Amino acid sequence: MTSNKALFIHAANDIQIRDYTPPAPTSDEVMVDVAAVGVCGSDLHYYKDGGIGGAIIQAPFVPGHEFSARAVQDVPAKNVQAGELVAVDPATPCHTCEWCARGHHNLCPNVRFIGAPPYNGAMTKSFPVPQSTLIKLPASMSAEQAAMLEPLGVCIHAIDLAKPKLMETIAVLGCGGIGLGIIQLLVKTGCHKIIAIDPQQHRLDKALSLGASEVGNSLDIISAATASRGCDLVIEATNSPNGMHDAIMASVIGGRVVLVGIPDGDRYTNFSAAQARRRGLDLRFSRRMGDVYDRAIALVHNSHIDVDTLITHRFSIEESEQAFKLQVNEEPGLIKSMILPA
Repeated sequence: MTSNKALFIHAANDIQIRDYTPPAPTSDEVMVDVAAVGVCGSDLHYYKDGGIGGAIIQAPFVPGHEFSARAVQDVPAKNVQAGELVAVDPATPCHTCEWCARGHHNLCPNVRFIGAPPYNGAMTKSFPVPQSTLIKLPASMSAEQAAMLEPLGVCIHAIDLAKPKLMETIAVLGCGGIGLGIIQLLVKTGCHKIIAIDPQQHRLDKALSLGASEVGNSLDIISAATASRGCDLVIEATNSPNGMHDAIMASVIGGRVVLVGIPDGDRYTNFSAAQARRRGLDLRFSRRMGDVYDRAIALVHNSHIDVDTLITHRFSIEESEQAFKLQVNEEPGLIKSMILPA
């Protein structure tokens, strides 16, 4: 196969852009040319921490799981023509374990996940993917919109777990791409008492423009907005080790908390069991997504959700290390970086 450039993470704080010769596709795979790939928070954890939980970098790997691509040949089983833009589901569950049998494919412990070690991902120009992961798209969808379907799916799954109700007071902690996607979905479900919290003002401004009713950079805004009562529903989408603590403290007695974010260092700190217990909280953890691509496609195609507004920075493969560094350093104005290999 022809060599092409790729971004490799070798270990924590060690990115290298170098030549990559992808393997030839197997009988159940197809070679794709990557059109667009987003930089996800989990990619940043591999860069900052060298792993997430048990997924530790043992050898250099290519990250990137939020992506769109073009198949280099016809794939009749998916009704995809050569050169056609597709989204790619990065997860291939085993379909045989207890959790797959229950329909919880997102919890499959045997999943093969594109862009998580040891499986190479899409921060390169071309590589093989399972044919089963190709997702056909409306002809009008752009490469960047298609790449945003995976993070939007994460947002949809979080909303499915949260079960928001009309006229509830809802807090969204963290206004990165996931938090802002969740805010758009909450507005779409008819929820309009949404308090958004983030340390960066440009993200708070974006949250307001997308439908948040109040914003602030600390929990003080929740106390003021709810007369110290707390929020009925709290959705946490930060990378902060204090995320669980803050979500609990933001919630009302008897409230619901959904944790979507991945904390730096894979540890929550300052977690008070008493505060959660005395509130009698319904505490749920959100893991990727279920079968939500159809809904994600419909939301974007019908202009119900604006994913384009979340993309603020674009890079080539050769510039892609900068995408990681700017996001880690919380570059002012940055929400979502997109790498465009072509």
